[in-house]
Amino acid sequence: MSDRALRGTRLGATSYETDAGVEPAARLMISYDCPHGHTFTVPFSVEADVPARWECRQCGSVAIAQDIPLPEEKMGKPQRTHWDMLLERRTIPQLEELLEERLSLLRADGGVPAPGKRKSA
Repeated sequence: MSDRALRGTRLGATSYETDAGVEPAARLMISYDCPHGHTFTVPFSVEADVPARWECRQCGSVAIAQDIPLPEEKMGKPQRTHWDMLLERRTIPQLEELLEERLSLLRADGGVPAPGKRKSA
């Protein structure tokens, strides 16, 4: 008899629990304003850290929360380029000397013509 009790009920697809007596978690509704004039609200848990910026649902631009102050911008280090890292290892006179060495080697092989001279074809 117990084998037939669940026949045809799509076990796992349908929940037989009711919401009676269940209290939802406390929520906080935060309103965001988009620079394109869109306004929308997002529900957050009372315990959640609410972000000051949120992506607009309609246009995708960054919307700002109405009741939350914007955090201060963090000053980041400027991005180091290859040239910056090279200058940490060598001075300008050293680099000029290396350049002349390499150019003289290339000119000796016939790869690069000397300044003012054309390579004959």
